Amino acid sequence: MFLWNGRLVQEDEIQVSYLDRGYYFGDGIYEVFRIYGGKLFEKQAHLNRLFQSLREVRITLPWSEAELSGMVDSLTETFGKKDGILYLQITRGAAKRSHLLPESVEPVMLGYCEEVARPVEQLKKGIATITLDDERWHKCHIKSLNLLANTLARQEAADAGAEEAILVRDGRVTECTSSNVMMVKKGVIITHPNGPLILDGITKQVVERLAKQSGIPYRTTGFTLEELMDADEVFVTSTTKEVMPVTIINGIKVGSGIPGVITQLLQHGFEQKIKPAAAAELLG
Repeated sequence: MFLWNGRLVQEDEIQVSYLDRGYYFGDGIYEVFRIYGGKLFEKQAHLNRLFQSLREVRITLPWSEAELSGMVDSLTETFGKKDGILYLQITRGAAKRSHLLPESVEPVMLGYCEEVARPVEQLKKGIATITLDDERWHKCHIKSLNLLANTLARQEAADAGAEEAILVRDGRVTECTSSNVMMVKKGVIITHPNGPLILDGITKQVVERLAKQSGIPYRTTGFTLEELMDADEVFVTSTTKEVMPVTIINGIKVGSGIPGVITQLLQHGFEQKIKPAAAAELLG
């Protein structure tokens, strides 16, 4: 089933106009919710970020947050007790092509679920990354449809045999193409402060809470590429990557080249939040 403009429908009932501003301008926002065993994870945090993005781009929905929350629940129920994601996209709607925002237009909303397995083997072993210049715009805190720069950087990473690209702007590490990045030095977790240069990731928020619960120092401050390369541990966080160890950057091992102690501690805490069997799955 699909969520289409407030209704649950079959795929053949969905029709997108060629005048849709999402098609012309990328004029819209999106959100990706994680589903574990048929249950939405951190649903309210995702809804909060979605409505913040809508306010930033000046799109007003005809539904309240409570109504949209109910629609998301109904769509998730059709997915069954599986692991996956719920993708929700909202564009400004269909209007004559003009850079000016149309005065009266109905937003277009599309949502669907798909199966996405947990990346268990990568969580155990870690991933390789490269670093690239951050060439994106200056409103990265909005989860907008304008992802061309992210897409090109991610492809460059794949071409280099890496899983992710860590982005650097004016000498400072910001985030990755589709995840936040954190480093550990002398037992302290360090990550870029929230603001227009990064997206405030939901998993990033979970990790901050886990760190505080575990008594691990957590700092939000800028750091350089040189400091990143000298880190004891590095990991990235996202809805689909969870708490993912980074073991190689630009062909160079991070620390000992295996997932670090603090990263593993955070992974364990995260797994306890998503499902009781997760720890056994990761260790098995």
